Amino acid sequence: MISVRDLHKVFRQGETEVRALAGVSLDIAAGEFVSIMGPSGSGKSTLLHLMGGLDVPTAGEIVIEGTPISRMSDDEITIFRRRKIGFVFQFFNLLPMLSAEENVALPLSIAGEKPDSAFFEQLLERVGLTDRRKHRPSELSGGQQQRVAIARALVSQPTVVFADEPTGNLDSQTGAEILALLQLSAKEHGQTMVMVTHDAHAAEIADRVLFLADGQIVEELPGSGATEILAAMARAGS
Repeated sequence: MISVRDLHKVFRQGETEVRALAGVSLDIAAGEFVSIMGPSGSGKSTLLHLMGGLDVPTAGEIVIEGTPISRMSDDEITIFRRRKIGFVFQFFNLLPMLSAEENVALPLSIAGEKPDSAFFEQLLERVGLTDRRKHRPSELSGGQQQRVAIARALVSQPTVVFADEPTGNLDSQTGAEILALLQLSAKEHGQTMVMVTHDAHAAEIADRVLFLADGQIVEELPGSGATEILAAMARAGS
């Protein structure tokens, strides 16, 4: 599903170069749930944004479903993201003037499309928003807003979902509910999930956990057992 080869990313700040990624290579299978962990500045969010086509690499290649997205033009990658990729971020990024259901449908509205009504109703029910669909973000709790953000990421039925610290602003119980939603979606629809997190308990729901340090993958574990994940985080410098 996703293939990354010798990926580099350098940010320039005046005359200073900051190397965020230094030759990352990895493969993620269709339907796999992968967590990415590492200390602050390790390059984990940069890697996620590059794989999601939100930024372009300095060097290297990213292929999703056989398509080399790192070679695409801005217009091509915009269309590809709209059709194939969903995003969930730590900050919900909801439009305050729209209702919950309007925020969910926004990606399709921008594309001039309408959601499949049966799937849309099923999606709202699955994320627990049926009775809150007409409420605006200011009338929703943090957990409910993140449910809207997850539904928005899933409404176009993407093949890949990228989640950047999706539970970072939530309490532990609400965070566990959000993670369960992501896991359920991956299983029910065969979607590939890639999640950046600092939370070992969140990471352990994944099939596989990758650890980054200094812009490189330094360790890999199966996604089970917070104790082992915490030990790997310590080795990676988290």
